[in-house]
Amino acid sequence: MSTHSNHPFHLVDYSPWPLTGAIGALTMVSGLVKWFHQYDNSLFVLGNVITLLTMYQWWRDISREGTYQGLHTFNVTLGLRWGMILFIVSEVFFFISFFWAFFHSSLSPTIELGSIWPPMGILIFNPFQVPLLNTAILLTSGVTVTWAHHGLMENNHSQTLQGLFFTIVLGIYFTILQGYEYMEASFSIADAVYGSTFFMATGFHGLHVLIGTTFLAVCMFRHMNNHFSNNHHFGFEAAAWYWHFVDVVWLFLYVSIYWWGS
Repeated sequence: MSTHSNHPFHLVDYSPWPLTGAIGALTMVSGLVKWFHQYDNSLFVLGNVITLLTMYQWWRDISREGTYQGLHTFNVTLGLRWGMILFIVSEVFFFISFFWAFFHSSLSPTIELGSIWPPMGILIFNPFQVPLLNTAILLTSGVTVTWAHHGLMENNHSQTLQGLFFTIVLGIYFTILQGYEYMEASFSIADAVYGSTFFMATGFHGLHVLIGTTFLAVCMFRHMNNHFSNNHHFGFEAAAWYWHFVDVVWLFLYVSIYWWGS
């Protein structure tokens, strides 16, 4: 960000991280294609390494701006809030596309699907086993992140740290259970439109859980280094908003795909 702080708007300095992030994303997607066709994941791993290094250094720079350089003034923070709100709105529409595909196929299954839903031969998950446990985990994590936010507003350092820690642990637990669920699945992404919509919707949600868990882990590290106060902690608020969004999307996924869709 610009070192001239006598302005009410957000200015950024030249930064290499958007470019390296784009290179990392390109390498990752190209690596996925190579992995699918040639069963070689080396390029995919390289893309992940580039992306992770970019994330670390970009987060470091923004933390430095907001904490030590004093560049995140009230007006700048207001702009950042609107940016996060618009980002979450875009994510809502991203998931709407998956729900649209699912309901388009499930409400009026075509003759190619046997005119039934789920399609013949698809053995669906019991919604009252692992999916219900994952629902309880995410709902509990919503409580713990709210508890952490309350602790931060009350200047209770240890309560905020505990709340963030438990939220991160629950996020990791959710990811492990979803990985186990995928391993036990009797169908794949190639099994008709049910497999495609199921794995696209739940898979992208799982990716968002991983991103949200990383976001909260960065916030916990920053909190341990006293970067937040009760009136200057938008980085934490953005992570909490994102996590609540992930919770709400899962509720819709559980009700529509696991429960109603079965």
